[in-house]
Amino acid sequence: MNKKTHFGYKEVNESDKSKYVGEVFTSVAENYDVMNDAMSFGMHRLWKKILVELAGINSKDYILDIASGTGDISKLISREYPETSIFMSDINYEMLNEGRNRAIDESFNQNCCFCQLSGEVLPFKSNTFDIITVGFGLRNFTDKEQGLSEMKRCLKKHGKLLVLEFSKPINPVFSKIYDWYSFNILPKMGSMLANDSESYQYLAESIRMHPNQELLKEMVINSGFKDCKFYNLLNGVVAIHIGYND
Repeated sequence: MNKKTHFGYKEVNESDKSKYVGEVFTSVAENYDVMNDAMSFGMHRLWKKILVELAGINSKDYILDIASGTGDISKLISREYPETSIFMSDINYEMLNEGRNRAIDESFNQNCCFCQLSGEVLPFKSNTFDIITVGFGLRNFTDKEQGLSEMKRCLKKHGKLLVLEFSKPINPVFSKIYDWYSFNILPKMGSMLANDSESYQYLAESIRMHPNQELLKEMVINSGFKDCKFYNLLNGVVAIHIGYND
């Protein structure tokens, strides 16, 4: 029998989830940056800058950016650390192509290469990367534990994993306001700006199904990382988890 998992609030076969997620991101790829700015009031750019600051990057580092999408994180790293080697990757061709085109158009492709791959089955040798980043992508994995284990395998000794992801607000009143915004405003924005309310309904649902801060920390440690700590941003609407390889 096929194992079941969640696609938003729906229960689907594990073997089908990646197809459904792919359809969502194929649909939103062209308007992804516009919608990110609208949904977060531009704050996603600040959150990604904080991730890069926390990464403690050295000039010669090899960096894998998983679920790189249109390349915000890779762009920040490339501009600030031009001697690093960055592997921009995404499972979805349309999203990766948007990132590749942007890298060329905005001239941050000199130290970037582009890989279409699943974060759950990384085609790299063990101990390859100094840093791995995942920005707003882990919640879409079918098997998060498998993905985290693969990231651990591909990190060098003393390497770091940084996961920027939507999480659970700390304040209960703020949490209710956030829920109202997510399920009443986001789909309408998707309809108005991208002619696609269903994809943004899924994105809101996928955030609610993602593990909270403490549970994700436990998952990172259980995947073999020596330690993990997290930083809450905007009252826990998003969090940055940092896993340390031993």
